[in-house]
Amino acid sequence: MSHWQGRKITVAGLGVSGVSAARALARLGAEVTVVDGGSGEAHRARAAELADEGVAVRLGDAETLPEGTGLVVTSPGWKPSSPLFAAAAAAGVDVVGDVEIAWRLRGPDAPPWLAVTGTNGKTTTTRMLASILTAAGLRTAAIGNIGTPIVDVVTGGEPYDVLAVELSSYQLHWAPSLRAHSAAVLNLAPDHLDWHGSMEAYAADKGRIYEGNTVACVYNAADKATEDLVREADVVEGCRAVGFTLGTPGPSQLGVVEGILVDRAFVEERHRQAQELAEVSDVRPPAPHNIANALAAAALARAFGVPAQAVRDGLRAFSPDPHRIDHVADVDGVAYVDDSKATNTHAAQASLAAYDPIVWIAGGLAKGAAFGELVAQSAGRLRGAVLIGADRALVREALARHAPDVPVVDLDRTDTGAMAAAVAEAARLARPGDTVLLAPACASMDMFTNYTERGEAFAEAVRALADERG
Repeated sequence: MSHWQGRKITVAGLGVSGVSAARALARLGAEVTVVDGGSGEAHRARAAELADEGVAVRLGDAETLPEGTGLVVTSPGWKPSSPLFAAAAAAGVDVVGDVEIAWRLRGPDAPPWLAVTGTNGKTTTTRMLASILTAAGLRTAAIGNIGTPIVDVVTGGEPYDVLAVELSSYQLHWAPSLRAHSAAVLNLAPDHLDWHGSMEAYAADKGRIYEGNTVACVYNAADKATEDLVREADVVEGCRAVGFTLGTPGPSQLGVVEGILVDRAFVEERHRQAQELAEVSDVRPPAPHNIANALAAAALARAFGVPAQAVRDGLRAFSPDPHRIDHVADVDGVAYVDDSKATNTHAAQASLAAYDPIVWIAGGLAKGAAFGELVAQSAGRLRGAVLIGADRALVREALARHAPDVPVVDLDRTDTGAMAAAVAEAARLARPGDTVLLAPACASMDMFTNYTERGEAFAEAVRALADERG
């Protein structure tokens, strides 16, 4: 309490994490001012609520540093180049994020953190991990970039045994003190480069998750960049590098042998060679990249001492979130799969690798991405493609170069019926045994509020098609 009492703290952003941090710091006696560039009705309503709790709010100006500020707490999405942070740097004021505040607010008996990051698969892996920990009888929660704001969990008084924490590159950038029990980087591919400035800076921020790890740094054996981050990390003496692979695992790895998830890293003496954890069929859905997610979750759980049976039970109990390789229906012998969450080329590649043959529905906001490598790697699996969205021409050009024989339907429309039209065109191209796969490789905001709305539009169109064909 005394550390925060009377400190003048500026919170950047009136979103969920900003409001959470502002309230927690105000309760500790800090003088908190929230700044936000918005000034609409929703902003004014939140400002009024915070004012009742002793938090000052300045709307319409997110660039000027309030006088006397001794610390800035930012919401994750604010770019490091923001004028507010330039003003803070000029004044010698530190900028941290809500994850850093949560770390600093932990009590003396705080539960350890098992942390997860990566370009894709973070939420699924974190929730798998929480399911495994729960199956082991441990009190836990999946938090961080998902669920309840992390500051609320840390200050809420719930007696957790361990926390499963998803961390984005944004959050890691602003969390210099974080020291996890064990952590995993699932994969690395270009993403958010407009925010980080370069792939090197993006990877470096991801790599922060390994700093100070005490038991295990979990990496993807098929992604050398993640192993490189482990080598570069400054960890506690005795902390181990633990890999996961879809092939046969080597020493200090988890992998797959004849349909069985196997542990060769945390092996009890009586097992000597390896410990069976679960069957591939226990993972839902059993797509290759989702099996990799399960192995990473299992590695973190095993690093915490969870028994093998809890890994199996936790994976069996886990239900994936919607719009992540979500099988919607079979119509006339064709499977329709919603992976609207595949908002970048890396995620789309993993999704495309799980099916064959495919009628691919793709397109949206490219966010500066190039599609040549994605199409070249997937061309042999494509029966056809239906393109939607603002940047569909980029996908069409990649298909013309690398898959010229694949039929392409280019839908030049963004109205509410566009997705239904895309599904109808995909159905026309598909044959029994095919999969119609929504894996857009793009963001959704050109046509939809978010990827969830896009996935729901796809599922609704598929169900309508099923009803139509009886």
